Amino acid sequence: MGGRVTPRIVGSGAGHAVIGHGYSAAMARPDLGMCFDRSFPPAAVVEFAERLETGGVPQLWVIEDCFFTAGISLAATALARTERLHVGLGILPAVARNPAVTAMELATLAGLAPGRVIAGIGHGVQEWMGQMGARTPSPLSTLEEVITVVRMLLCGERVSYDGREVHLHDVLLAQPPAQAPPVLAGVRGPKSMAMAGRVADGVVLAEGAGPGYVRAALHQAAPGGDFRVSVFSALCIETDRHAAYRWMAPVVAGWLSSPNPAIDAHPHAAELRQCFAQGGEAAVRQMPREWWLHLGAIGTFDDALEHIMLLSEAGAHDVALFPAPELAVARNQIDDVAGLQAAVRTQ
Repeated sequence: MGGRVTPRIVGSGAGHAVIGHGYSAAMARPDLGMCFDRSFPPAAVVEFAERLETGGVPQLWVIEDCFFTAGISLAATALARTERLHVGLGILPAVARNPAVTAMELATLAGLAPGRVIAGIGHGVQEWMGQMGARTPSPLSTLEEVITVVRMLLCGERVSYDGREVHLHDVLLAQPPAQAPPVLAGVRGPKSMAMAGRVADGVVLAEGAGPGYVRAALHQAAPGGDFRVSVFSALCIETDRHAAYRWMAPVVAGWLSSPNPAIDAHPHAAELRQCFAQGGEAAVRQMPREWWLHLGAIGTFDDALEHIMLLSEAGAHDVALFPAPELAVARNQIDDVAGLQAAVRTQ
């Protein structure tokens, strides 16, 4: 990915208000954030957090994947070095910690930085869960039980629970947060979305999600109700959009190489898959701009802004932009995110 010479627009940002476990669907514009890649050195989270806050970007999302950096410690560091930045956990595997410990950790973060924590909990990659001896027969049921008891504990309830996988007896947090953080489910398919609608405050959608997938998630999880949708979206801005397409073609090819509900919800899903099947990455690079707009913040600055606004119109509340895996490039992209946040506020 080359150097960026896109004009920068820097403005003052402000965080959003989370009230209880809901999220106001009336918000006209999304809050932007940036993801902190799992492969980045832990110490770099300080630079990312401080520069995002200075640039007016409301959110940083720290990525926890096995066996890279850990989300709770990264989040605590980012929160301690900032005053307004909201930090999302994307995402904690449900069975990597006992749910009572997960609740303790989230309550501690919320006590350190009231109103600035967004908790994401997901199934976890089952291969990784197997490696650590934590795989369960029903990841869906397990995630439902974990989110249920974590939210109860964060609300200050005394919990006794005897589920299929989660068993707690008379557990009460000594210091529940005055303002419980929202707990979002990092899920993909329809059954998981429906589960999230029953027990979570919202969902986290992985990269590749377009407006169609946002609408599908809302329909499957919370038709007609308030429900928070946070979207991770790949970021690649170049002055020549075709240069961005060349950089991102291998990533999109990866999305197309396996079952992916986000791709299935793309308005040109069948054509997209056929294009890839017949021409591989070379054909992906030549896809129309309209197709790319539904895949990520990819192309020119204006293309990236349009993608974000399409997500917002579909119902996304947060858009966290996923940078390049190269640390030096990702550092440059912090300015892209700040510019996009300022531009979003003028729409």
